Amino acid sequence: MEGDIELLPADLLAHIFSLIFSFKDLAQVSAVCRKWRRAVEESLARKERLSFSGWKVDDESAARVVGAAYNIKELDISRSCWGCQITDKGLYRISLTKCVGNLLSISLWGMAGITDKGVIQLVTRANSLQHLNVGGTFITDESLYAIANSCRQIKTIILWSCRHVTESGLIMLVNKCRKLESINVWGMRVPVDCFVSLLSISPALKIKPITQHLGVGRIWPVS
Repeated sequence: MEGDIELLPADLLAHIFSLIFSFKDLAQVSAVCRKWRRAVEESLARKERLSFSGWKVDDESAARVVGAAYNIKELDISRSCWGCQITDKGLYRISLTKCVGNLLSISLWGMAGITDKGVIQLVTRANSLQHLNVGGTFITDESLYAIANSCRQIKTIILWSCRHVTESGLIMLVNKCRKLESINVWGMRVPVDCFVSLLSISPALKIKPITQHLGVGRIWPVS
């Protein structure tokens, strides 16, 4: 059986390995021989979406995998029950990879080990970004300033429970990101007057989950 597998062409092996979602299993497969290692690299290069959610990964392994998956458009490194160990160091290394300028979606949801330093480094290079989830993190206005200055294509952003973000950061974001369609502010410590100000800048902006308590007669459901 092993001999039969060895006879398979590299393209077919890459396709088979692309069906493996466990990074641990991919690492083991990659260690079998040079041909299999190249096939694993090819399988990663074919991916358009990469998710570490549900896996226990550290800075080094995450950056290595993202570097190999240079065609991805969506990157999800959200917190998982296994305790994702990615820090600012990991975000810095990911920011240097080939794919970062082409990323359309990034999720850092619940990553308590990251700060403005890592987020700023990442978003500054993610100029094509359209969707960002930084909910449940400890970022401040500094990250929003960087997003506002670097991610002018941003359409949706989730700031769920980002309690260190203030009115100043939100206003800067909405002022500069004219393509912004939706913003999730659930659990933030921002006065209602701030949201009225945001709507005066961008009347079509969907602010979730704020309701007609704003006095503007609109209801936006929680997504």
